[in-house]
Amino acid sequence: MEVILKQDIKGLGFKDDVVSVKAGYGRNFLIPQGVATLATETNKKILAENVKQRSFKEEKLRKEATANAEKLAGVSINVATKSGDSGKIFGSVTNIQVAEALKKAGYDVERKNIELKEDNIKALGSYTAKVRLYKDIVAEVKFDVISE
Repeated sequence: MEVILKQDIKGLGFKDDVVSVKAGYGRNFLIPQGVATLATETNKKILAENVKQRSFKEEKLRKEATANAEKLAGVSINVATKSGDSGKIFGSVTNIQVAEALKKAGYDVERKNIELKEDNIKALGSYTAKVRLYKDIVAEVKFDVISE
């Protein structure tokens, strides 16, 4: 069954993508939730026209995202947190703290677009995170977890 996505769905596709899913998933979840429509010939023609009209805006966004990715590639930020004497921190560092540190550095990135390579960062040190700026434009940001 082919459906047209109305919004980004992690692991499935981006908005306005035509994806093939199992019939039950499309009929019982995606379409009733309002996140997809059935990919009929009429809907595909409407989608093609909308994409054509939006292509100029998307090209501008893609150029902006590429420029921001180049800026972010050279950025190194510090995430301050409370820690013990042995270098182990209290709690863990999440994408929320990384987003706040990026915001202080002058880069406004939503936390849902930040993906940490390690799931549980519980020690001081240097780490990297992937920041998704646009559909397929990803920048790697280095950050240091330091003690307050």
